[in-house]
Amino acid sequence: MSDTIYTQKVTATGAGRDGRVQGDGGIDFDVRPPKINGISAGVNPESLLAAAWSACFNGALQKMMGEAGVDTAAHAPEVDAEVSLNRDPADGGFRLSGRITARFKDQDSLEGAQELVDKAHQFCPFSKALAGEFDAEAVLG
Repeated sequence: MSDTIYTQKVTATGAGRDGRVQGDGGIDFDVRPPKINGISAGVNPESLLAAAWSACFNGALQKMMGEAGVDTAAHAPEVDAEVSLNRDPADGGFRLSGRITARFKDQDSLEGAQELVDKAHQFCPFSKALAGEFDAEAVLG
């Protein structure tokens, strides 16, 4: 495992997807199950993951823009992350899928926009984790 530079601890209580998450740094949410084929009435694990991925990717994208000499104000990026809950036929459970979409202010005048998005995707820690590059363990506390 690499050198750790930051750790965020969050604790989930209640009935899993119908409970509460609380943690360091002000995280304190009621969690509700996603409403299938509708809008959820609250925060759910998928929305939290999408929020984290889009914020992280936006930071990675702005870093790549800066390294390429692109004016981040003139071409301010906006990033959407979609995280979907899918049925998993392999075990009868569920699995996740996702898509990240980046747009830039005055995008038509930005040369190499797709290359910036590709580089950000390779650099972003959340993109890496979602692609399977994640050291994970489950332990009894």
